[in-house]
Formats: sequence, structure tokens, C-alpha cells
Amino acid sequence: MSNPITVKPRLFALTLLVVLTVPAIDWLLPSPIAAQEQLLRTLTVTGEGEEKIPTTLASVRLGVEVEGDDAQTVQEEVAQRSSNVVELLRNRQVEQLQTTGIQLRPNYRYNDGERQLQGYIGTNTVSCRLPTEQAGQVMDAAVEAGATRIDGISFTATDAAIANAQEEALRNATQAAREQAKVVLESLNLSSQEIITISINNATAPRPLPQRMAQPALESQDASETPVVGGEQTVRASVTLQIRY
Repeated sequence: MSNPITVKPRLFALTLLVVLTVPAIDWLLPSPIAAQEQLLRTLTVTGEGEEKIPTTLASVRLGVEVEGDDAQTVQEEVAQRSSNVVELLRNRQVEQLQTTGIQLRPNYRYNDGERQLQGYIGTNTVSCRLPTEQAGQVMDAAVEAGATRIDGISFTATDAAIANAQEEALRNATQAAREQAKVVLESLNLSSQEIITISINNATAPRPLPQRMAQPALESQDASETPVVGGEQTVRASVTLQIRY
């Protein structure tokens, strides 16, 4: 029969070890209150940045519109004029040349509530992109080749210029956010410790600048080149910083 006296000291020693170890672990971990106070000591600031760049590319929308009594005749003339315009644009080595619409529809006139067929209207529209300084000359040449409509023009910068402007706008926005934080904390006799979170709210490419243009007559009445001025685009970005102090 075993002696029970030898078992009790072992149980006592094990219990004593556990009691002594738990406070040691609890002392190493921060208390929930301290962690909450550390989280609350933060400052959130948002900086804005922008960069202006010149628009060096023009997107032009051209069209051919023909009216006539016979649908086949109208369509054939539209096709011939459109082919001449497309060939001209290809020879000028424009970019992103594409057909944007083809339509042949009856032309009705209403007289005392009665619909009367007057003929047919055929259209074919194309768009392309080219350097802004060439836009006026190309549009004038397109009218001579058979285009009867200029539906509009929009301006944009090159992809490389926009990407560089986005980077610069982000730098400006980040610097603006840091300067705001510095002013606030120094005025309160506080100092920043570290940046906890960084959020980029907006760094998108700007939309092309649209500009409507009057439709030219079928025959060009002025031999001078159509003036085209592109202007500037603004690239904007914003950065939000959460700073612990």
C-alpha cells in the first residue's frame, strides 16, 4: 500500500507553479484599457493634390449623311463617301480609327395627320484620334473627301503624361496631408509617432474635354484651316493618413 504523504507535496508544488505563472503572463500583455487609449490617440487628415497638363490629342467624330429618293442610291453614295473619308484618315495615320454608326432610315413628312414618304436618309459616322495640331487640317480634308458632318471633338493628354501627372498629384496630396498633421500636432504640443493607415481616395485619369462643333456645309466655303485649340486637363488625387501621436 502506497504512502499518501508523498503525493500531497507534489500536488502542492504543481498548484503553486500555476499560480505563480498566470500573473507573469498577465503582466506581459497590455490591458484592454491601455490598448483602447493607444488606439484613440490618432489623428486623421486628408490632403488634396492636382497637376495641370496640356491636352495634346484630339478625338474627332466625323460623319457622312445623304438624302435621296431611292434607298439603294442613298446607301451607295454613303458607302462611296465614307470609303473616301476612311482612306484619307488612314493615309494621315490617325489612331483608334473606328466606325461608330451606320444607319439607313425612311424620311417621312406629315401633312394633315397623314404620313408621306419623302425618301431616305443614310448616315455613316467614324471617330479617330490624332495630334491636336493636326485636327483642323484633317477635318477640312475630310470634308473635301466627302464628310458632311463634324459631330464633335474632345481633347486629352497622352497616357504617359496622365500617368506622370497622377504620380505628381499623389505626391502633392501626401505632402499636404503630412503638413496638415504637423500644424495640428505642433499647435497642441504633441508629436507624431507613426502612420497607422494610408488611403488613396482618388487618383483616376481625367475625362477628355468635350467640345461641340458646328456641322460644316456640304461644300467648304473657306479655304483657310479650321483652328483647333486643346487647352489643359487637371489630374487630381487625395490621400488620407491616420497618424498615431
